Amino acid sequence: MAVFLRSAASQEATSHPIHNFFFFNTPGDYNRNVFYRNKLEFSFEAGWEPMNIPFVYNFATGSTYTTWPLHYTLEPNILSVRWTIDNIDWPKILRGTTDYTFSGSYVDVARGPETRYFAFLFGIRRNFVRPNWRLVPYFDAHGGVGNINAKGPDGVLYAQGQDLTFTLMNGGGIRYDFNPRFSVEAGASYQHISNFYLSQPKYYDYGINCLGSMVGFNIRIGKAKPLVN
Repeated sequence: MAVFLRSAASQEATSHPIHNFFFFNTPGDYNRNVFYRNKLEFSFEAGWEPMNIPFVYNFATGSTYTTWPLHYTLEPNILSVRWTIDNIDWPKILRGTTDYTFSGSYVDVARGPETRYFAFLFGIRRNFVRPNWRLVPYFDAHGGVGNINAKGPDGVLYAQGQDLTFTLMNGGGIRYDFNPRFSVEAGASYQHISNFYLSQPKYYDYGINCLGSMVGFNIRIGKAKPLVN
């Protein structure tokens, strides 16, 4: 009788709506149906980056660790295709999968002399996957090349020195999986835009460094993988 009651209590706990909101209610690791090798995924992300900070990699470039009087606010909008290159692996806290990301980005410059920025990006993301968890922490990094309507040549102080620019993005947050096809995510995002000194000495390369938030949704591309228990 005691064993039966414990079993019933355990079954009731795992079928509770709150439990089901945070976990997949299956005996095995249902996340193996969500994250697996050669999965393709479409993603759309939108952000708001109003905080101006120094270039986070100044320790490597030797540049002045400072911000400029001209402040920017960026609104990135990113369309991506993600390719999962492995199955769930690695031990303990590092357990998860790795994605390659190919993206096109349109950035609205909500504050600043320039008005828009287009870029093509390549990135990598690590998903930290726990068995049956719907909430999946992630960290990603992107780099790419783009075009901005630079205003430095028009005489605007601290603006960008040329149209051809490069960008670096770092981010991290939490992804929530509804099922193997649909998920949403939210987190923090940092973006750097500059011409990597190509406009110097004619126009100083001040660059843009903004920090803020990012939200997005993801949809699996193609048919579902046969279920794994």
